[in-house]
Parts: sequence; C-alpha cells; structure tokens
Amino acid sequence: MCAQNDDELSMNIGFFIDPQTDAPHIYEHRVSEIEIEEILHSPADDRPGKDGSRVALGRTSGGRFLRVIYVPDPEPNSVFVITAYEISGKPLVAFRRRHRRKQR
Repeated sequence: MCAQNDDELSMNIGFFIDPQTDAPHIYEHRVSEIEIEEILHSPADDRPGKDGSRVALGRTSGGRFLRVIYVPDPEPNSVFVITAYEISGKPLVAFRRRHRRKQR
C-alpha cells in the first residue's frame, strides 16, 4: 500500500498489480499515483460502480480528466484502486455537461 499524508487528510491507497509486469495496472493507461491521489481527494463525481466498486471522476492539476475505479477498504481512509484511465470523446462531453449543471 502507498500512503499519502496531508495535514487534514490521510488516505492509504493500494493498487492492483499486473501479474505480467509486476507494476500497478494504472501504468498501462499512463496514469500516475499522484494523479490518482488528486482525483480521490477531491473528485468532481463519485458514484457506485459494479460489484461494490466506486467510480470517481475528476480533473488533475495537469488538466487531464480521469476515471478511477476503486473499492473502499474495510480499514478507515483506505481504498484499493483497480484501474484508472483518461476520459475523452462522448464520456468527457457528458462529464462536462453534468458538471456544468451542478455549478448552476
């Protein structure tokens, strides 16, 4: 598990490790741990996914729009990230539309 410590928030984030590469699966989608932390700490959307998972969407400080699929751990302030990837095209348009409506 990887931990990030902030003064106010502390979250333990574990990552699915690809058995073929021995690296976090998110690397296959060119997503970094720091980007995951940014999205999970302040998602624009966070809603239920399939089989107990959750889906967080947001924009990184670098301007990328990401979808993060994760499962909350039983341990407080802990999550297990299954995958994450950049969104574009129709999913990005839909995300922006939903987000604009929330701001009104």
